[in-house]
Amino acid sequence: MLEAGIAAPGFTLKSTEGRDVTLSDFQGKNVVLYFYPKDMTPGCTTEACDFRDQNSLFEELNTVVIGISPDPIEKHQKFTEKHQLPFTLLADTDHSVAELYGSWQLKKNYGREYMGIVRSTFVIGKDGKISRVWPKVKVNGHVEEIYQFVKDNLV
Repeated sequence: MLEAGIAAPGFTLKSTEGRDVTLSDFQGKNVVLYFYPKDMTPGCTTEACDFRDQNSLFEELNTVVIGISPDPIEKHQKFTEKHQLPFTLLADTDHSVAELYGSWQLKKNYGREYMGIVRSTFVIGKDGKISRVWPKVKVNGHVEEIYQFVKDNLV
């Protein structure tokens, strides 16, 4: 997993709006880049709705929220519509960006091992460097913690 202090790796992925989104599109803004396993699951829905509910506060801090999962655009669009998400979701269907950021890892569930997204968040400052990393996110209280970090350190 990438660490704070290094330049955030660039990428281009398809967005819920059907356009290519590049990390450099957000130059001059702080970026909350969060990786999550799957649309429409309980933990991922809670996390997305927490970001939705705090999105205007992030915008006031010149900060954009971007969610990334391996789900296809069509599933992201349904997820966005169902939960009225005001931020961009990106489809990393080949998990190349998740691999780049170290969020694609070996997981274990009920004795079964498989590769998948480890819920993780990266805050990227206006300078393009990673300011903070949360490597194994617990959903409850996470968005508030990120907001406080951005407010205290990147404004």
